[in-house]
Amino acid sequence: MKKNISLKNLAKKPGRTAALTIMAALLCLAVFGGSLLVKSLTSGFSSLEDRLGAEIMVIPEDAAGSKKLQDIVLQGNTGYFYMDYGILDEVENMEGVGECTGQFFLASAMSNCCSARLQIIGFDPDTDFVIKSWIQKSYSKDLGENDIVIGNGINAFVGDTMLFYGVNCHVVSKLAATGTSYDYSVFTTKDNIRTLIASSLEKKLNNFGDIDPYNVVSSILINTDGTVTPDELAAKITETVPGVTAIVTNSMISGISDTLSGVGRVIRVLIVAVCVLAFVITAIVFAMSVRGRKKEFATMRLLGATRNKIAGIVFGESAVTSLIGSIAGIVLGIIIVVMFGKFIEEQLGLPYLLPGAATFVLTGILAAAGTVISGTVSSVVPAIRISRADPQILLKE
Repeated sequence: MKKNISLKNLAKKPGRTAALTIMAALLCLAVFGGSLLVKSLTSGFSSLEDRLGAEIMVIPEDAAGSKKLQDIVLQGNTGYFYMDYGILDEVENMEGVGECTGQFFLASAMSNCCSARLQIIGFDPDTDFVIKSWIQKSYSKDLGENDIVIGNGINAFVGDTMLFYGVNCHVVSKLAATGTSYDYSVFTTKDNIRTLIASSLEKKLNNFGDIDPYNVVSSILINTDGTVTPDELAAKITETVPGVTAIVTNSMISGISDTLSGVGRVIRVLIVAVCVLAFVITAIVFAMSVRGRKKEFATMRLLGATRNKIAGIVFGESAVTSLIGSIAGIVLGIIIVVMFGKFIEEQLGLPYLLPGAATFVLTGILAAAGTVISGTVSSVVPAIRISRADPQILLKE
């Protein structure tokens, strides 16, 4: 009965009900959406650390001094840079080097020779310790001639054929989402990428200048053997090998880590601010609502309604509006963090990886519970005051 009275009261005052529901929705959206946003950015950053997979990256000196490195390696923009393949052999034989492998970058062109403008990354199956192990989680076989593996964000599927510089490449696997630039990259072997390079030259769609395109490498990934630190080995490579720069990968992403920390703090502050604001406004709306309904509650008291029943009606109205608002906030939060995930990633310039379904459910339950509790608490003072007031005095007022 109490619940029915609460529902009828809410239905009779749609404006008041809408205001309370909107406040609850904002509160739930702030907690749910903000929490998922922070979790997605954190997961994306952790995925980026895993995908870099090496302690040191050696690249051409001119690439290290430009924005090209970050654009290609961290942001996923299409492009390429090269150095002589002999540098790989030189670095591989240096003291302190443990694992060592080369990577090859190639950007597909925007023309009828290519299915899409994508970053193509080649790796050496014999020495790779970064990409191959990741690919094998979804494709355990060796890549054959013109076989490619595509990132999760590319609009193609296993069995499809993609055209790059006139070469038909076969999609043999599609990787799991990482929230990084790898989601929009194509992976293949160094032999296959050299085939693509040769085809791009034949079609005069690339200009390598004085560099021999069949004897190049874009970057060299290194793990130390434990006898030296990554900083020591990187400094040694930069000093002794002309024309290259060795970068400790942790330093590459330190800027992203700092930005992520700053964004996370801002989001948390906004969550707290919105929660406090929504709570205060909800409490004010309930107080005004109850004050404007003195005659209604006084009449109910004179007709035999107990103080607990009056308070229960107020609490019921608060719980219903909070529950409806929390559902709306969760739905809106899912739309924002899922459907606009790519837009958020581009605007923030940070890796973005959605958490699993279990995290969505748990965060939603906690956000909804917090919203309902907060809404109910905001109605405590008005409910107690109106239930304890003398009905005859209320009627006279």
